[in-house]
Amino acid sequence: MSDRNSEARVFRAPKGTRDVLPPESAAWEELTARFGARMRRAGFGLVITPIFEDRALFARGVGEQTDVVSKEMYELEDKAGRRLALRPEMTAAVMRAYLEHRPPLVWKVWYWGPQFRYEAPQANRLRQFHQMGAEALGSSDPELDAELIQLAYESCRDAGLDSLDLRLNSLGDSKCRPAYRAALVEYLGRRALELCPEHKGRFAERPMRVLDCKTEACRKVAEEAPLPPDSLCEDCRVHFEAVQGALDDLGVPYRLDPKLVRGLDYYTKTAFELTAPELGSAQDAVGGGGRYDGLAEALGGPPVPAVGFSLGVERLLAAVGWKLAGQSQEKSVFVADLTGGRQASRIAAELRKAGVVAHRSYDDRSLKSQLRSADRVAASLAVIIGPSELQRGVATLRHLADGTQEEIALDQLSERVLEVLRN
Repeated sequence: MSDRNSEARVFRAPKGTRDVLPPESAAWEELTARFGARMRRAGFGLVITPIFEDRALFARGVGEQTDVVSKEMYELEDKAGRRLALRPEMTAAVMRAYLEHRPPLVWKVWYWGPQFRYEAPQANRLRQFHQMGAEALGSSDPELDAELIQLAYESCRDAGLDSLDLRLNSLGDSKCRPAYRAALVEYLGRRALELCPEHKGRFAERPMRVLDCKTEACRKVAEEAPLPPDSLCEDCRVHFEAVQGALDDLGVPYRLDPKLVRGLDYYTKTAFELTAPELGSAQDAVGGGGRYDGLAEALGGPPVPAVGFSLGVERLLAAVGWKLAGQSQEKSVFVADLTGGRQASRIAAELRKAGVVAHRSYDDRSLKSQLRSADRVAASLAVIIGPSELQRGVATLRHLADGTQEEIALDQLSERVLEVLRN
């Protein structure tokens, strides 16, 4: 390609990514604000971790054999030869942050931000996607599992999802899972030829993934497969029953799904998933999580029991449509200045200081042009000041819905605007 053609190139967002522009971004603001407020009320603080980490963090934490690490992770080498990866998920990064800084336990944190996975882009699945979630480290109490599940469920309800399917399972732990895994591998070995092409030759690597496979072949084999709850040790069984009892007390509806597994290797005991029928496709999961008591040790730290969840921002917004965008729009004012622009700057600054969303025009436009701009930003009021108003120390306050207007003294303008917007 010639330099001239290179200079003329129109750049576009990379495949599998997208721009979020106003007014759609208002829904993002509202969703994350509601989530953050709910988490703060539950005693969670915001944690912010790097977008890239040491590659080995995810290989050891998430699992080298998982699709996330072996097929989907974006990897890079920096100028010093360090092998890094764009984070494909947050839990391992949060655990790394805990092990590095050792804040007091129980440590309860929430987050939101972009994650990266190289997948075939499709509806509700991007290569750069966003998650918000929470992690609680330092307690094995099943009440904490229930608290995190309730927070995930209620956060989806906050977003406007009326129909939610919460599925719950227990995957066992390091004591009982090895025997279960051996029994499952033995069963799948006898029926290996019936499995889908993806699992036929690899079922022994991650046998529990067969239970969650969406192909008809694997579903048929899974119908008679041994299931995790059937092999729970006494500790895991008691823990799982306690989680269910706590959810019942909290009034959180759920259904048991013994075939539910999670795609990451660190999960132990409790596992759950939230789906939204509104999405109407195979990609209907809006969030999920569970307990991961062995992750700290896998990363070289001491034993640290932990539980958490994540929610997909794009999927939540796809499910609720424009509900949040409409709810997040604050009433606003447009300042139309016919005296040269300085009065617009002064009035807009005073209104913003009083807590009002204030827009203004630039480039000395006509009143008609400025009012068209007020319509574009859906302002409720227009503050109009021209030479006559300025000389008398007043401004015209126009109600844009019906065109009625009144004159207000400039020193009383902010108070009157606030009064009108509240009604």
